[in-house]
Amino acid sequence: MSSAKTIAGVRRTTTGRLSIQYASRLACAYLLSATAATAIAIPLGGDALGGAHAYFTLTNVIAAVVLVALGSFAVAVGGVLIITPVLRWLVAEREPYPNEQQAAAKLISRQSTILVATWVVSGGISILLDLDGGIGVAVPTLLGVVFGGSAAACIGLLLTHRTLRPILAAVMGYEAGVTAPGILTRLISMWLLCGVLPCGVTAALILMRSNGWIIPVTASVDVPVLVMSLAAVLIGLPTMILTSQSISDPISEVVDAMAEVEQGHIDTVVGVSERSEIGRLQSGFNRMVAGLAERDRVRDLFGRHVGPDVARRAIEGGTSLSGDVREAAVLFVDLVGSTQLTASRPPQQVAELLNDFFQIVVNAVDEREGLINKFQGDAALAVFGAPLRTNGASSSALATARELGAQLHHLPIDYGIGVSAGHVFAGNIGAENRYEYTVIGDPVNAAARLADLAKTCDRRILCSAEVLDRADSPERRHWTAFGSTVLRGRSETTNIFTPTDIDPGHETRSGRLQPPT
Repeated sequence: MSSAKTIAGVRRTTTGRLSIQYASRLACAYLLSATAATAIAIPLGGDALGGAHAYFTLTNVIAAVVLVALGSFAVAVGGVLIITPVLRWLVAEREPYPNEQQAAAKLISRQSTILVATWVVSGGISILLDLDGGIGVAVPTLLGVVFGGSAAACIGLLLTHRTLRPILAAVMGYEAGVTAPGILTRLISMWLLCGVLPCGVTAALILMRSNGWIIPVTASVDVPVLVMSLAAVLIGLPTMILTSQSISDPISEVVDAMAEVEQGHIDTVVGVSERSEIGRLQSGFNRMVAGLAERDRVRDLFGRHVGPDVARRAIEGGTSLSGDVREAAVLFVDLVGSTQLTASRPPQQVAELLNDFFQIVVNAVDEREGLINKFQGDAALAVFGAPLRTNGASSSALATARELGAQLHHLPIDYGIGVSAGHVFAGNIGAENRYEYTVIGDPVNAAARLADLAKTCDRRILCSAEVLDRADSPERRHWTAFGSTVLRGRSETTNIFTPTDIDPGHETRSGRLQPPT
């Protein structure tokens, strides 16, 4: 996903380059806040405050420029110092030490502290350098510090957001307590910075002038009000853009990740970059995708054990022990001489041979929408018409038997296949906490008995008259009468049929086990 690629990109970048990028953004935030604070200092530096006409002397202007330059440098150095411990382990692609986790968790709060502290120190130095200016210097400076410090913290957070996101996403993987302002806090901060603070200063100027507090009643505040309004508009636009990006960017990542999941990329994740509403949205998406992936793995594993149709039925119907009686066709295939096969070959070779045998059986059954109900050692039971009702279940079972006869002769094994049809119970058998889907009924027993009998006939495939009577005319043409017999466990005679288009030469094939005598 894009956040993972971003983290990889961060790790491919040098520590110095990332440090410079981060420090320059902090310095830029400080410079922008200085510009915002100037919007307060300039109006108040004229006749608005008594004795304030000396505020903008050449010495004070030079001192202000030097302080802004030193403050920007101090902020940049502080940024390098707080981010270097984080980048050291991130670029090295190793797990962070506890102190490095803590450093990453406190990045946002520390950068805000650096910016505000720089403003406080700069303001204090400005007052100390011009103590003679009195209230005409102290008031604009204090207002500038309040406005500039607040603006620096907010703008710094917004400017460094994109740089910090991949870093915070990486450290969140180690469950560090990275905190960030929530959406409401960001919007309120923007409102305070661009609305409340300028309007509050303007209201204070008018109130003080009206009552003669600090500002003479005869002083004009038209220019200060105009400049403050202009500053609010100019600073409000980039602040709004940066605030919206800090919210929309991670949400856009989640939206893009959702599109990836819709296209089947179930391994998609997004980086969790903060502990806020946005962070909870990111982590919630990751948990949801992990749950979907786990569900798909369980469904796939479940389907491989019981068949996709049975798995779908279980998911849709729940865990009740239910079933019904329906008409179905049953195919039973069993190997001949498996004991001799095991004794004459290495276990690994026997396992590979059985896997090849069952692969052919499964493919042939699946091709005609049958269900491998169970594997019994070296035998397999396939059902057609359950759990999903299908048309032509008997024809599908008979065609599958013929297909197996055509394919299994390529393996050095011998087998017997029996096919029958009739009414069976198809459903869940067992206990509430452990059950399996199975079919029970006389056709199942008849198919097993026919498979045993087929091991002694040339074509190795037999079916009962019941299944042939239910097949369509094209399929019946492939079968011919073989005789009749009383199957073990039955009291009535069963008419038996065998395919007409299967090569009967089982005894002469190289490597094939001899049928029992």
